[in-house]
Amino acid sequence: MSTFQFKQFSVVQDRCAMKVGTDGVLLGAWAPIDHHPNSILDIGAGTGIIALMLAQRTAADQVDALEIDEDAYEQCVENFENSPWADRLFCFHAGLDEFIDEPEDQYDLIVSNPPFYSEDYKTDNPQRDLARFQDALPFEDLVEAAQLLLSETGTFAVIIPFKEEEKFIALCAQVELFPVKVTRVKGSHTTPIVRSLLAFKRYEMPVLEADELVIEISRHEYTDDYISLTKDFYLKM
Repeated sequence: MSTFQFKQFSVVQDRCAMKVGTDGVLLGAWAPIDHHPNSILDIGAGTGIIALMLAQRTAADQVDALEIDEDAYEQCVENFENSPWADRLFCFHAGLDEFIDEPEDQYDLIVSNPPFYSEDYKTDNPQRDLARFQDALPFEDLVEAAQLLLSETGTFAVIIPFKEEEKFIALCAQVELFPVKVTRVKGSHTTPIVRSLLAFKRYEMPVLEADELVIEISRHEYTDDYISLTKDFYLKM
């Protein structure tokens, strides 16, 4: 059984196409919580890693997750039940379109690590493809859901490929969601930017400075910034 052990919880992931990866951990650790969210939604939860991290970081009464794949959903529920925050975590087995059909709640924080290989290749593992490919959760649908489900003072946070950053910010602008925090991620000091961490609100910042996060100095030697971001979670940090 493949189990990923964190400081305060563990994640079983043998039935999930998308394993615990740096992207999810980055978003879970980075997503802004200075507005003290009381309700949180993780769209496309996979193992439940991001929701679990946010349950650890916040006092939110309600941490909901949404997962369409049946195996991943069952595993997410199991990970929630085995965590110290089982009473605050809940996973819905549904697609985003069903979920927003009859929205019951608005959320103070919405997060998503959306599937995003929009390139034209597929693997021979359809479950992994569903988790990985953008056709399972187009950015347009994600932004529309955020606009609908975000509370008035809420924050919407995502991690996406850097090359999609401009397009994603433009999509959000169409529904009057504006970036308030941008962090661009590089694997090392000498490699190009690969990911963008983006947080949006319903108002515009007069000036927005993007910052940069570098993960490694060399193989398995992490930067101080990355250590300080993830030290509450990773066992060896």
